[in-house]
Amino acid sequence: MNKILVANRGEIALRVMRSAREMGIKTVAVFSEADRSALHVRYADEAICIGPAPSNQSYLLGEKIIEACKVTGAQAIHPGYGFLSENAAFARAVKEAGLVLIGPTPEAMEIMGNKLSAKAAALQYNIPMVPGTEEAITDIEEAKQRAIEVGFPILIKAAAGGGGKGMRIVEKVADFDEQMHLAVSEATSAFGDGSVFIERYVTSPRHIEIQVLGDTHGNIVHLFERECSVQRRHQKVIEEAPSAVLTPEIREKMGRCAVDVARSVNYVGAGTVEFILDENLDFFFLEMNTRLQVEHPVTEMITGLDLVKEQIKIARGEALSFKQEDLKINGHAMELRVYAEDPLNNFLPDIGTLQTYRTPKGNGVRVDDGFEEGMEIPIYYDPMIAKLITYGKDREEAIERMIRAIDEYDITGIQTTLGFGKFVMQHEAFTSGKFDTHFVGKYFNSDSLKTENEAEAMLAALTAVKMLQQEKTALNQSAESEQSQSNWLRNRKNYI
Repeated sequence: MNKILVANRGEIALRVMRSAREMGIKTVAVFSEADRSALHVRYADEAICIGPAPSNQSYLLGEKIIEACKVTGAQAIHPGYGFLSENAAFARAVKEAGLVLIGPTPEAMEIMGNKLSAKAAALQYNIPMVPGTEEAITDIEEAKQRAIEVGFPILIKAAAGGGGKGMRIVEKVADFDEQMHLAVSEATSAFGDGSVFIERYVTSPRHIEIQVLGDTHGNIVHLFERECSVQRRHQKVIEEAPSAVLTPEIREKMGRCAVDVARSVNYVGAGTVEFILDENLDFFFLEMNTRLQVEHPVTEMITGLDLVKEQIKIARGEALSFKQEDLKINGHAMELRVYAEDPLNNFLPDIGTLQTYRTPKGNGVRVDDGFEEGMEIPIYYDPMIAKLITYGKDREEAIERMIRAIDEYDITGIQTTLGFGKFVMQHEAFTSGKFDTHFVGKYFNSDSLKTENEAEAMLAALTAVKMLQQEKTALNQSAESEQSQSNWLRNRKNYI
């Protein structure tokens, strides 16, 4: 394997290519017309255009990506995350083309890609589950009766897909019919599959996930947990490793369960097993993501491992070079997803030009990005600009460094989540570790950034006033100087 095609774009494409280059492996970039001048295109050893800007005409066309491999001689494909990274049909087509997909088998993707079949696989190992149904339900009356048996509030969830689509919280039986219709409709629209199931709704949940690695020799280990409880629209914004609340005993149990979930499908490669943690610190299996996660850098920071390099080694058939007992948690890491979004406008995308773009630097700061000053944020893709990661000897230092890094991160031309990130880092609920997935709904509103924005506006106004005063002083001094010179010249004539 001496040439890898990266079937993705932006910061994850660059991140994969950098690790490949360190391993002496050449890289091929694919790009849409919107990304013709993108950094990942310029960084790769070769690049090939695969279509127009919309992803369904470029990055989601598996046949074009496989053809690009054949044209360039790449032997393997790294899918990154998103796009085709969890598409079992694509994984199978890659294999049939005689290429290697740097990821799990199509069979593992299929099982874990559906929440119900994932549950069935995990139950082989008696993994804790949230009370609810274990099969898809389409009949509303039957579903309502099962919901009553489980007990309200309940959660209706789409069996396929993720990202909060097809998910509805139902507080009381009177609301069930309407919410069931909405969940099925949204799941059908988003995933082409209207299958839903029911779970008891955990009222104060924390989102904890465990990173796993499995090789082709039957070895599977976990790389500890990440906490991803600060979310908007059921999607993560801030992640950290390790969690602020897990005890060593709970961490060991969750890690063991994650390994068993991976073993249930003979998992190969990097994957993430996700759990819900309730207020009593009881945990329940949620789902498994069969790819590299956006938030993988925080795991890299606390373990010292390069997960992309580990993926490549596994895909080459190498056995893991370490055992579970060799792995230790060192320090603490935070990640803020820097989105082109307006937090004060319900986190809606704010597409535009990066008029100013300067990243923070210094000890314990890492920025994974795919943009530079003057570039446009395309309207066709996810609006994430970068991932800002900080590392410290403990959680307090990681938070302090994140605040400093946010202050140093200079972006103008668009709204971003930087101010929101600072708000979270300074909030008592977060610093104390006493928060859950409802953090945004509980604590963040249109006034949350008002004080800081007003302070910035005041500072800008004071700076402008000061500059005007300095200019006026300079003009007065210049006029006085000219007058003095004129007087000197007149007096000089008296001495000639």
